[in-house]
Amino acid sequence: MKKKLLSVMLCITLTASMLVGCSGKPSSNGTTDTTPTKPAETNTDNGSGDAGSADPYATDGTYAIIVKSAGNPYNKKESDGYKQVIEAQGGTCVIQEPESATAEDQITCINNVVSQGVDAIAIAANDTDALEPALKQAMDQGIHVMSLDSAVNANSREVFVNQAGTREIAQTLMDAILDISGGEGNWAILSAASTATNQNAWIDGMKEVMQDSKYSKLNLIGVYYGDDQYQASVDQTAAILTDDPNVKVICAPTTVGIMAAAKVLQDEGLTGKVKLTGLGLPSEMADYIGADDAHSCPYMYLWNPIQLGNLAAYVSIGLVNGVITGAAGETFTVPDTTLGDNGSYTIKEAADGGTEIILGAPFAFTPENIAEWSAVY
Repeated sequence: MKKKLLSVMLCITLTASMLVGCSGKPSSNGTTDTTPTKPAETNTDNGSGDAGSADPYATDGTYAIIVKSAGNPYNKKESDGYKQVIEAQGGTCVIQEPESATAEDQITCINNVVSQGVDAIAIAANDTDALEPALKQAMDQGIHVMSLDSAVNANSREVFVNQAGTREIAQTLMDAILDISGGEGNWAILSAASTATNQNAWIDGMKEVMQDSKYSKLNLIGVYYGDDQYQASVDQTAAILTDDPNVKVICAPTTVGIMAAAKVLQDEGLTGKVKLTGLGLPSEMADYIGADDAHSCPYMYLWNPIQLGNLAAYVSIGLVNGVITGAAGETFTVPDTTLGDNGSYTIKEAADGGTEIILGAPFAFTPENIAEWSAVY
């Protein structure tokens, strides 16, 4: 895993940038216990990896994950899952958490890990295009770059690990809004940052789905941005209620936003009037999910962010070890058979002209299963 040597001037510049905007968490070898499933035994017959290695995912390299922002529980689960696999496979994991959910702070994080000479970077992007110069510079240094959860543009990555298909998420959320609203009425979206690529893709997809005549009686009053910050999301929920006291449903495709909205609706005594759905962590939303007027959220969706981090880690190692290149049509098998089709995945073309690997379908959390899943993550 040889990389081009960094120039002296680059090292000086990047070392200076490490002092602000990003907190780093290098970790020592060991296995975390936050995931519901540990990696399964490696299938050494998958035909991938280095010819002389019994385990194509064995590594002694250093791998960095850059999440959207510090203090975000969903991001913490992603990085926990990434770290778990990297360390279990023999590598070192560096976790970088921007102080705020901005491209500027993520660029500082990118510069930090490039200066450390990591072998690969996995990043959940706060901006589609603004990270390109920094990430291309990393790739010029021989560092493998992939994105997870929220994609950078196709020029800035080798592959994107997508939690679920964009169209599938959009369809799922629109069908939930249709169901919960009774098929008509005003509704609003409480999103994260206005530049968040995954949020924007889902929202655009929802607007496309809405063109079907069966959604014709639903009126989207607006998209509100809470910047993936709890207080800002509380404030934006209050703005929705002020702008339209008759709003029937709020859809928050962000774990921070849905939790904030649920708390506002409960505190304001509106759980029987305004309903909520979207994407949330079961451990944070268990108290708000129910089929009666005492609960604001009849049901919601998500995937397992720990498994998203797990898969991203295997993909990072796979890029470094030559198991995959990120090209469309490639197939590969990871050691954890709880992922994909018994551990198997196919890399597909993405809508932005790059490639992607899809973790799986969204999962519904309902009054019947929320207690079980809230104990998991």
